[in-house]
Amino acid sequence: MKTWIAFWNIMAKDVRAYYLKPPNISWGIILPLAWTGMFFIRSGGGLGSVPGLLPGLVAFSILFGTTSLLAVTVTFEKKNGSFERLLLSPVPFEILMLSKTTGAILFGIANGFVPIALAAFFVDLSRVAWGVFLPAVVLVAMVSAFLGFFVAVSVKEVFEAQTLSNFFRFPMIFLCGLFLPVASLPVFLRPVSYALPLTYGADALHGALNGGNALPVVLDLIVLGGFCAALFAATLWNIRRKWIL
Repeated sequence: MKTWIAFWNIMAKDVRAYYLKPPNISWGIILPLAWTGMFFIRSGGGLGSVPGLLPGLVAFSILFGTTSLLAVTVTFEKKNGSFERLLLSPVPFEILMLSKTTGAILFGIANGFVPIALAAFFVDLSRVAWGVFLPAVVLVAMVSAFLGFFVAVSVKEVFEAQTLSNFFRFPMIFLCGLFLPVASLPVFLRPVSYALPLTYGADALHGALNGGNALPVVLDLIVLGGFCAALFAATLWNIRRKWIL
């Protein structure tokens, strides 16, 4: 019980100190809004283009919201020493990591629903397969948060965290089928696409919102879960290697 009380207190502190600040809230709204408007204008303004854009916009909003927050918060806490004090607390590392990422996961899920809320004013979303959409959004938020945490514990400065995050994020935007189908990429790039987690998240979201996903939805969700477990384990190994051994 004490462990889960610690989990709740650490998560609540991060939410109050970082995630509920006005710049972060506005970032979570303005970024998806700006990208939705940009692609809507680029497509000629036809309402028929909105459903095709939604999966990519949802995944993009989640990815950038979660990784950007963790890159700043964890790196900042490492610099002022509070992260090391948390590592000395009698809380299992697994619970500690979950407490530091749960707030970002929730923020990412909220980010993912901003494009959906906007699209609901223009198109009919009654055919959305919510039973697929909801777990896909949660898993994309989790894999993005664990990726952001892995990056944050691997560097020392905020600008290093943002630079390393972009090393992963921008290739995923263009290679993971967010706005350009993987099948339309050159053959030599497709193996790279299927080695990136967001490919499976975008495919599951396409299936939930529009149908016609390239892979079975169950496979998409299983692979996303595998990426979550792998990134979680890699981050724990990194923490133990740098601060414990």
